[in-house]
Amino acid sequence: MDYKKEIRQKFLDSGIVFTEAELSSIDFADFGLGRIQSEGLNLIVYENNNRYCAKEMVLLAGQTCPEHRHPPRNGEEGKRETFRCRQGSVYLYVEGNPTENIQSTIPEGQESYYTVMHEIELKPGEQYTIEPNIKHWFQAGKDGAVISEFSSPSDDPSDIFTNPAIERVTK
Repeated sequence: MDYKKEIRQKFLDSGIVFTEAELSSIDFADFGLGRIQSEGLNLIVYENNNRYCAKEMVLLAGQTCPEHRHPPRNGEEGKRETFRCRQGSVYLYVEGNPTENIQSTIPEGQESYYTVMHEIELKPGEQYTIEPNIKHWFQAGKDGAVISEFSSPSDDPSDIFTNPAIERVTK
């Protein structure tokens, strides 16, 4: 199955109702790396205004959102976000005591860009909040994942990625 069709189907199979306009607006973010199936993110943004942001994300099995942080900007403290797993499982990595044997596999050749290893596993119905300016990355488990994100306003161009080659804005 073609990548975009597979992502669209995963959104449809999630049990969440989407409009055709939302499904047509899926952001297939490859971070400018050209390897979306290993390092990428697929999302639908419902709302992003000056007070809050709500989105749904789909990751295929083993797909990784690269390490980044949401720094202070425009006099604000930076984005605070809560991830809630809806389907599948997701391994979230944040600053803190490193987990001895993480369950994820860092994309080959990218090991130096993944520096935080405190693992939090989220299964359906579980959630975790990431405070502003905290380095984090996440990877879907073996069945992929559907994740809801609720946050303060999202400003993708201000995100700081550990890998300097990454460009977050989709072209």
